[in-house]
Amino acid sequence: MTTDNDRLRAEQWMRHAIELSARCQPSPGAYSVGAVIVGADGTELAAGYSREEHPREHAEEAALRKVPTDDPRLKTAVLYSTLEPCTQRSADRTPCTYRVMEAGIPHVVIAWREPAGFVEDCTGVEELRAAGVTVTELPELADQVRAVNEHLPHLGETR
Repeated sequence: MTTDNDRLRAEQWMRHAIELSARCQPSPGAYSVGAVIVGADGTELAAGYSREEHPREHAEEAALRKVPTDDPRLKTAVLYSTLEPCTQRSADRTPCTYRVMEAGIPHVVIAWREPAGFVEDCTGVEELRAAGVTVTELPELADQVRAVNEHLPHLGETR
């Protein structure tokens, strides 16, 4: 983020993602996450939330399926996700970190990192940065994300 206005815009989009996460059907084994993809012109390209279409769908996955993979706007977009994109999924599902990289999204903004006790060794932020993706963290909004996920007894410590 380069200016105070950029930070304020990022916080507004993240609040929208948090509102989306509150639509999730709570699951005893999964976080409620919201995601918004915003174009370079500041318009919403797509949004999604965990379990929007099926029980194993992640928020980033839900948002990305709504934008054609060849849409050139993805190459200059920002993805806002309430939680760090995952790096591990079952064998038949692509982790969200890799979906973001495949889409060519150059900037990801998160509010909360995956707690260490939930998925061992989630390295979404590190892998995105290693791939050249800019990652911005908004820890001042993490408490709002935690509140949406109070249904989980194992919130754990943030890394």
